[in-house]
Amino acid sequence: MKGSGKFRRYLKILGPGIITGASDDDPSGIATYSQAGAGFGLVLLWMAPFTFPLMAALQAMCARIGLVTSQGLAHTLKKNYPPVILYLMLIFSVPAIILNIGADIAGMGAVANLLLPQIPSFVFSFLFTGILMGSIILFPYQKIAGILKWLCLSVLLYLVVPFIVHVDWKQVFIYTFIPHIKFNKTFIEMVVAILGTTISPYLFFWQATMEAEDLEHNLKKVIVDKRIMQNMTADVNTGMFASNLVMLFIILTTGVVLYNAGVHQIDTVDQAAKALAPLAGKFSYFCFALGVIGTGFLAIPVLTGSLSYILAESFGWVEGLDKKFNEARAFYIVIIISLIIGLLINVLGISPMQALIFTAILYGITAPVMIAVILHIGNNKKIMGGFTNSRLSNLLGFFTFILMTAAAGVLIYFQFK
Repeated sequence: MKGSGKFRRYLKILGPGIITGASDDDPSGIATYSQAGAGFGLVLLWMAPFTFPLMAALQAMCARIGLVTSQGLAHTLKKNYPPVILYLMLIFSVPAIILNIGADIAGMGAVANLLLPQIPSFVFSFLFTGILMGSIILFPYQKIAGILKWLCLSVLLYLVVPFIVHVDWKQVFIYTFIPHIKFNKTFIEMVVAILGTTISPYLFFWQATMEAEDLEHNLKKVIVDKRIMQNMTADVNTGMFASNLVMLFIILTTGVVLYNAGVHQIDTVDQAAKALAPLAGKFSYFCFALGVIGTGFLAIPVLTGSLSYILAESFGWVEGLDKKFNEARAFYIVIIISLIIGLLINVLGISPMQALIFTAILYGITAPVMIAVILHIGNNKKIMGGFTNSRLSNLLGFFTFILMTAAAGVLIYFQFK
């Protein structure tokens, strides 16, 4: 009974961290992981445990900033740093997030079309966009948070597939814990793509804002203590672990099934699902496809919400998913416009893969700057008081900054070579 009580208490503390982690495995991320497995087999499995502590450290910093300041990251930037940093972040983040939304809507529509071929993919894209728009506008924050928590379960579908097909688990163990690196353009590009997919700036903003809102809703007053910080850390670590576990299993699935069958090029997430059907059976294909739709419904509210919070905090608009439409018109209009533009990217026939490439470049440019700012805020006693970064957090954060700066340089070099 004691064990079940502890588990129930543990489940209660899960919130912004688990949602952030699960939303990181969006349809565009799944396409990237699928290409990693199809193109290189199991060779890139080590990226999952490698990126976990880096993601966890950065998201915990953002969460801590949100809890201590009771504000989102953009608001903290606006209040404490030169305007040029905020505006540069807006210039790169806003188009990147919209392109990401478009790629995710396209992926959901294409996969739904595979399940029901008689209905065109653009019809599904319209339908999903309408459902998302209505849900975000009509439901209050607590309802949306509850829905997102349940949608997190959709990522569990990816943990099923490897147990349906034959897997050499000894090889999986070796490639997971012993890094294998190839010094060629395609391999380095894929490493950079995975880094850009997992360590995405929009998640920094979402994490900080949601922690602030979650604290306000749960306590009705802002009281930050060690217990709250411990709960936040457990929530963030759980979310990032779940995110990277899903990444590992998608690379594992496509590495075992597609790579071994000679399918080495996956450009879209529906291609990955379609390729699985004749090779791994209908059930695995069905699980993969449903997972894409579920994670899309989870990730797109996070993407649109992040964008709207960034702009609202930057320009002083009334904000909040707990507000009604007439109380925060500009906030919700940004969400509506971002969904419409994302849908148009899909309907106008712009390649989702091309959108993802541009997204990766923009995120790659933004990420090092944002990581540097987050590190500075996290160590600023005037802002953080007694909750500044630990030595380990700073070490992991600084390493991530160096890594993402190098990744951005490599990505830009390869694009203009």
